[in-house]
Amino acid sequence: QASCEMNLESVPLVALNMSVRRKLGLYLNPRQTVAADWMTVAEEMDFTYLEIRNYEAFKDPTKKLLEDWQARSAEVSVGKLLSILTKLERTDIVEDLGPMIDEDVRKYYESLKKKKEEPCLPLQVPEVDSCAPRTPETLGLTTQDDPEGLPEKFDAFICYCKSDFGFVYEMIRELEQTQYKLKLCVFDRDVLPGSCVWTITSELIERRCKRMVVVISDEYLESEDCDFQTKFALSLSPGARNKRLIPVIYKQMKKPFPSILRFLTVCDYTRPCTQAWFWVRLAKALSLP
Repeated sequence: QASCEMNLESVPLVALNMSVRRKLGLYLNPRQTVAADWMTVAEEMDFTYLEIRNYEAFKDPTKKLLEDWQARSAEVSVGKLLSILTKLERTDIVEDLGPMIDEDVRKYYESLKKKKEEPCLPLQVPEVDSCAPRTPETLGLTTQDDPEGLPEKFDAFICYCKSDFGFVYEMIRELEQTQYKLKLCVFDRDVLPGSCVWTITSELIERRCKRMVVVISDEYLESEDCDFQTKFALSLSPGARNKRLIPVIYKQMKKPFPSILRFLTVCDYTRPCTQAWFWVRLAKALSLP
């Protein structure tokens, strides 16, 4: 059983590495008649009937379920997952994976401690060295990075501020959980804690993601993180800016559209006459080689 000395309710689900998630899939993916499977777990996580049916199309529905669950709320934790498994009488899973979960939690706390001890200096965009070699610090960044060093790749990095996360979650549903099957990089869902945020962001935008979707809103204009991400992406390849960045507007704005993106074609969700084509256009733009 997972160690009771650790407060697992305060450990976000992102702390669990791919080894634990794969083993969870081995337990939960096979359809069960006598024991709770991934569908029963999904119901306990408050997924709807239609959402659960959509997960049937995935080779590893448990893996996808965990990704989307942790994307829904910052309150999702390792402790909450274990509580669900215990409630559904899957103590076999809890006991078998307990040592692995304890190890992941230990590493999570160590990474937090290291982060506090090592100051993180902001990366200045004009000084970006796009030829910097990969180091161990840039390999273990996301939840699906291979332990042997193969970096996780994405179709697009999503640049957004916290107040716009509701639309980002809708983007996840429309682009990842449909026939498009795109792979989005959502910072709060995909990035492991413990590394310098500037180093992580630059690595993901420059080397891991083919494109970047910029969710434009009044709150975006006030976000220092979004400002850095946008300017960093624009600084990488001036000749290919219009292929790399895709601005998206999903609600009416009171402030003017950012002038730095005025030369790019916008995907506008606020226009009723073009809403029916919004997701198709965005999906096709992100599917280009």
